[in-house]
Amino acid sequence: MTRIAGRFRRVEPRATARAFVLGLLSGVERKNCWQLAEEAGHARPGAMQRLLRSARWDADEVRDEVRSYVLDHLGGDGVLVVDETGFLKKGLRSAGVQRQYTGSAGRIENAQVGVFLAYASSQGRALIDRRLYLPEHTWCRDPERRSGSGVPEQVEFATKPRLALQMIEAALDAGCASSWVTGDEVYGQDPQLRSALEARGIGYVLAVACTTRVRIDQDRTVARADAVATALPRDVWHRQSAGAGAKGPRYYDWAWVQIGADRNRFLLIRRNPATGELAFYLCWSPGEVPLSTLVRVAGIRWCIEECFQAAKGQVGLDHYQVRHWTSWHRHITLAMLALAFLAAVAVSTKPNRSTDPNLPARSSDPIDLTIPEIRHLIGTLFRQPTAPPNRLLAWSTWRRLHQAQARRCHYRRRLTNGSNT
Repeated sequence: MTRIAGRFRRVEPRATARAFVLGLLSGVERKNCWQLAEEAGHARPGAMQRLLRSARWDADEVRDEVRSYVLDHLGGDGVLVVDETGFLKKGLRSAGVQRQYTGSAGRIENAQVGVFLAYASSQGRALIDRRLYLPEHTWCRDPERRSGSGVPEQVEFATKPRLALQMIEAALDAGCASSWVTGDEVYGQDPQLRSALEARGIGYVLAVACTTRVRIDQDRTVARADAVATALPRDVWHRQSAGAGAKGPRYYDWAWVQIGADRNRFLLIRRNPATGELAFYLCWSPGEVPLSTLVRVAGIRWCIEECFQAAKGQVGLDHYQVRHWTSWHRHITLAMLALAFLAAVAVSTKPNRSTDPNLPARSSDPIDLTIPEIRHLIGTLFRQPTAPPNRLLAWSTWRRLHQAQARRCHYRRRLTNGSNT
């Protein structure tokens, strides 16, 4: 918190931000302003709500501190990973909300979608940047709706790959030494993203659909990726691990085929040994690399899913109850800070081992401290004293009064709309 203290102009929001982050690290059930305020010992949620809505501080400046903090503690030549996640919402007023597909639900739902950038190294992984996706027709072209949710005038429509590129370029400009980028099909199918990475000399391993057409250099024919895989002889497949999973190394069969005239441009194909299911990646690197390097980068893509799981499950990334553009970015940024802190603590507590770092040194040793375990320990250490009964009852009364007011407003609106029709 000392690292970001200078980003707050007044002592009050600085202290509230500390209480907010401690609340995110606590064991409170729902990490919204109401419960975080009660956890912090406040009499009302007003200070927490002002922190997210009207207090004078710049979430992008704090985001920059989060990014540098992660790079300082996770170090090494890590990989930048891009992906999006959904935040299910009710109503139509939350910035960027509409019915759209979200992988969080696995279907089309009323949701906001955030595009995120993660940094993953051999030390650990954490989220380092975020962008709220603003749909073109339902939001970008609706001035009244934009104004009602506080969307800045300078914000224009940008596709998810474009948002990803903005974050990648910002990280590289800030001194991130990563030489690889990976992501799923949404990003792999975008030629502008791939071209921009090549222009900066950044290698990539990006997933693409089986219908992607590639040019085979040997006979200069164009074929679908799945057709290329079907025609490969048996001896070109190599079984390699895509990294350690929860139950051990994740072994797949891999093949790579040079495509186009560039010697360092490949179609990478992954085959599940048990089911035969195929996955495809377009790959490019500024220099020659072995197959094992491409396999390693492809396997790292799943780290961002683990980041989403930890951020939502441990520090309340999706627990917010805000509609405003500014409030969304502030809550998400403070949640990213809490997650980055947990990742840094996990790195600092790892013992030095001369043997396989993925296994305990002895059978009697426990596994390394995990992010959920660290969050549990910190939440316990910083737990507020049990509130006296009168304070608990005061919060119960406040919540029920607020809910009664909200109910009256909903009924009044429903009855007004009904009488007009």
